[in-house]
Amino acid sequence: MNKYELMVLVKAQSPQEEKDTIFKQTTEAVTKSGGKVVSNQVWLEKQKLVFSIQKCWEVTFYLIKFDAATSVIDKIRQIIRLNEGVLRYLITKAE
Repeated sequence: MNKYELMVLVKAQSPQEEKDTIFKQTTEAVTKSGGKVVSNQVWLEKQKLVFSIQKCWEVTFYLIKFDAATSVIDKIRQIIRLNEGVLRYLITKAE
């Protein structure tokens, strides 16, 4: 099992309930795909961007650290792509 970090960007103007739902869905995407969530947290709240993403200038960053096999990463990406509330995401391998 490898260690990974998943960074998710969500619109900061969205209601808190909607942001919590998106955060929960991305965490569940990791567990349903066969990964094990080590920690999850709000990394930055209402961060201004240098350029807009889908006409949005402020976002909230969520950071999820998890352990998973390499084959699971594609499944996680497929699930996250279907979520319209996620502006951007990035999965990196932690050392």
